[in-house]
Amino acid sequence: MSEPDVTLLAKRDKLLAVLRELPGVAVAFSGGIDSTVVAKAAFLALGEKAVAVTADSASVARRELDDARELAGLIGIRHVVVRTDEFSNAAYLANDGTRCYHCKTELYSTVERLLPELGAPVMASGANLDDLGDYRPGLVAAAEHAVRHPLQEAGFTKADVRALAKLWQLPTWDKPAAPCLSSRMAPGLAVTPERTKRVEDAETFLRSLGLRECRVRYHEGDLARVEVPASEIARLASERVRAELTHTLRGLGFKFVTLDLDGFRSGSLNELVPLELKVKFDKATR
Repeated sequence: MSEPDVTLLAKRDKLLAVLRELPGVAVAFSGGIDSTVVAKAAFLALGEKAVAVTADSASVARRELDDARELAGLIGIRHVVVRTDEFSNAAYLANDGTRCYHCKTELYSTVERLLPELGAPVMASGANLDDLGDYRPGLVAAAEHAVRHPLQEAGFTKADVRALAKLWQLPTWDKPAAPCLSSRMAPGLAVTPERTKRVEDAETFLRSLGLRECRVRYHEGDLARVEVPASEIARLASERVRAELTHTLRGLGFKFVTLDLDGFRSGSLNELVPLELKVKFDKATR
């Protein structure tokens, strides 16, 4: 195994130093690569004064919740699963392009109420520097609840996060991003538990075909837009797989099944968010 980069080691040390300064921290822990690295660092820096908090709702895939539990156990950090109620918020359900703001507001408000009980006065997220260059209304909610972003404070890019996860031998170091199921709904299409379950089942089927990265984007008219890596498009368009794909997704309740010829790209539905909203939230996070 090659020696780790000295710059990465310096960032690792800075991350641990940032966390050691805290009296205790509750990490918003999805089980994704970013929050896993923060949870690992928090446990190394603070031990029992660190806790990982995972949200559970109809927007969270069951496999992601199971992964979060397993990872927390592997790290050794205290782990708490909290039920969030974003689906009772009409603004969240409307999905007008601000859904993530309302989701994170619900999460941070829920965790905030638990901080005294958890013995962790500070909340932390897994946001890294690359998140500042994307449409992330959830960062506005974080600012409103005084959430710290240790990875940003220590200068971590997404590539740095993966490199440190590999150095720490975390099994998710190369795990594809797995945003919440509600993120698959096109802006303007109402979010419902029935639709998130439909997406979860459709993506479970795609993974059964051996796909690591895939998305089923949900559009008006019960249309499923399937995104897979460009190298996999021909396979999915082959007669046998295409027939199985359309049969399965129609059986789940989709009326139309399309294969996006541009291939998989993270955050493609952000292209449908109105420009004025992007400008508003971009200014709020600067």
